[in-house]
Amino acid sequence: MQELINDPQTFLVDVRTEAEVADVSVPGAVNIPLDQVPANLSRFKSAEGPVVVFCRSGARSENAKNWLLQNGVANVHNAGGYPTVLNLKN
Repeated sequence: MQELINDPQTFLVDVRTEAEVADVSVPGAVNIPLDQVPANLSRFKSAEGPVVVFCRSGARSENAKNWLLQNGVANVHNAGGYPTVLNLKN
């Protein structure tokens, strides 16, 4: 997972709310809250590399991953919670 998170081709997406991201953010991650994932499907589909999603604990990002897979985004990974992502980020 560390390799994916630090790959410059990876589309790293934080699916927490804007308020949560305002408290703690991950450098290089794009914030697309879970409820806005469907409206941003084209952004996920146009990603040049793998898609890695994360949230606070991993539950919302698992929902996002499953929805994206069901809607044609093939290379999607759930990194779990943001503390894990922060620890793995170079």
